[in-house]
Amino acid sequence: SAIFNFQSLLTVVLLLICTCAYIRSLAPSLLDKNKTGYLCLFWVFSLLSGERKSPYVAVCCVMMAFCILFVQ
Repeated sequence: SAIFNFQSLLTVVLLLICTCAYIRSLAPSLLDKNKTGYLCLFWVFSLLSGERKSPYVAVCCVMMAFCILFVQ
């Protein structure tokens, strides 16, 4: 379960952010800011990585890749 392990939780959140940004680049109508409920949350995730190009998300992705490849 990813909830009890911080590294697994971080991996799931980073994959969700990157996946939402990729889906929004392919089909922008799926993740629209006018949606309500949980779909709006996916729009926020795509906004973090897609439009804003957050350096924090990029650094976390690189650090997570390093940990998965070399530490484990």
